[in-house]
Amino acid sequence: MSIRSDSRLSLLVTFVPEGNNTRIADMLTIKVLGEQTSDVLRRLKKKCFNGGEELVTKILTQDKVRRESQQAQDRVLADLNRFSKEVGALMKAGRKAEAGDLRQRVALLKEEIKLLEEQRKTAEEEVTALLVQLPNLPHESVPEGQRAEDNMMEKTGGSIPPLPEDALPHWELAQKYNLIDFELGVKITGAGFPVYRGKGSQLQRALVQFFLDRAVKAGYEEIQPPYVVNAASGYGTGQLPDKEGQMYYIPEDGLYLIPTAEVPVTNIYRDVILEETNLPLRNVAYSACFRREAGSYGKDVRGLNRLHQFDKVEIVRVDTPEHSYASLEEMCAHVESLLTALALPWRKLRLCGGDMSFISALTFDYEVFSAAQQRWLEVSSVSNFESFQANRLHCRYRDKKRNIGLCHTLNGSALALPRVVAALLENNQTEKGIRIPEAIRPYTHFDSIC
Repeated sequence: MSIRSDSRLSLLVTFVPEGNNTRIADMLTIKVLGEQTSDVLRRLKKKCFNGGEELVTKILTQDKVRRESQQAQDRVLADLNRFSKEVGALMKAGRKAEAGDLRQRVALLKEEIKLLEEQRKTAEEEVTALLVQLPNLPHESVPEGQRAEDNMMEKTGGSIPPLPEDALPHWELAQKYNLIDFELGVKITGAGFPVYRGKGSQLQRALVQFFLDRAVKAGYEEIQPPYVVNAASGYGTGQLPDKEGQMYYIPEDGLYLIPTAEVPVTNIYRDVILEETNLPLRNVAYSACFRREAGSYGKDVRGLNRLHQFDKVEIVRVDTPEHSYASLEEMCAHVESLLTALALPWRKLRLCGGDMSFISALTFDYEVFSAAQQRWLEVSSVSNFESFQANRLHCRYRDKKRNIGLCHTLNGSALALPRVVAALLENNQTEKGIRIPEAIRPYTHFDSIC
């Protein structure tokens, strides 16, 4: 499958957190909103974004105020400069009375410039605050739809294994074989913070090393990032302000626990100009991930299905607009190779507009089948953000003709651990214990759990 990129309509804005100067990074965005309004609104509608027409109208209205204030300020400033020169000439000529009258006019012009500057600044700040509320526009290949049920099936792999009649879900297997202690996690911290023990802990570590080794072999540079980031990093990759309520915040330091390694890794390239000859850049990072997951409850989030802290290996790419969708396909192929190596039954879904994230232009989800639960579990999302993040980050590249342009950024889970572990435990259970897939036996140093 080949997908052509159309980055002209990515809605982009830099929003610098409080304490820094805010500014509109890419005025091309305003130009696109004005010249291609109907197409922008059509694509916002596909993403099920409510209030798009009203928001776009407000942006264009405030931008008109900004432009008119700037133009008026420039005219008054020209008059001020001219009259200031005339005052000097009159003083030299000894015409002090006329110079005094002109000085009063100059003073009035200075006050007018001050008012116009305040008006322009207020309008610009309003435009910035409004622009940051607009999501990235979906790629043309994104299907219509509002819910997960509307996602499009792309591909499947593997086969669902036969299980014993008394097959157990992973949370019961974890208790039976002393692999994961959910209650101890509640005691130490709270729900959603499990404690891995013995072979459960070793399995986790083995999978992380396996995923990292496979990524490094595929050409990704390994990064060990911080687990906390500042607000500028959160805004740069789009977690703020969209997912502010889902992130753990440390108010004393103004820092956030990362929801994914994508945030610190992608921010490596904030305020950087890259050479086209060095693209694409490939990074891989393992990290713990922290998500509040407010409102998550019920049987579908039991055990490892939904956690507040979990481990994940993330792959990140920075590329040119012309090559980013080829990069997306390569990243998908990498994820598929991991699932195939683990002998897990999987499927690939193209997300519909309503099920996509705020910042994504196109997303593919990978799910594995949990045989004991008889349901599909998401283990990876692979996304192209086009230039949405790059514009916030000021991540640019210089081409062979020395022209500067915005990069495209991409990321994907390769893979998220909890549901992979859940599926591995459930799908490999036998009457004698749990088989370990051959691909990771060199990492676990044991063939089974019994």
